[in-house]
Amino acid sequence: MTVYRVVLADEAADDLLRIEDFIIERELASATPDLDVVRRLRDAVGHALRLLEFSPYSCRKAARAVNDKQRELIIPFGSAGLVAAFEVRGEVVRIGAIRHQLEQDYH
Repeated sequence: MTVYRVVLADEAADDLLRIEDFIIERELASATPDLDVVRRLRDAVGHALRLLEFSPYSCRKAARAVNDKQRELIIPFGSAGLVAAFEVRGEVVRIGAIRHQLEQDYH
């Protein structure tokens, strides 16, 4: 069994920081903010990314994929979730972008 190494591109790391800010702003605007939301987000992302260590090809092919190695991982979180776009390169899974499904620029 192949164990893949999961690598987060700088752009994806920046995406996660932006998503954290987005979620914090949304929670602070709420009548009952969840002050534990960032920890729960990090746990959800970490748990989901561990799947890629063993089974990256179980994820759906990316909508605009050039090849079958470009895929998307759905990360459940709250009422929407996140989508991590990645590519399998040998034994490395490179995550290039992460989007929250409630962000304005999500497509």
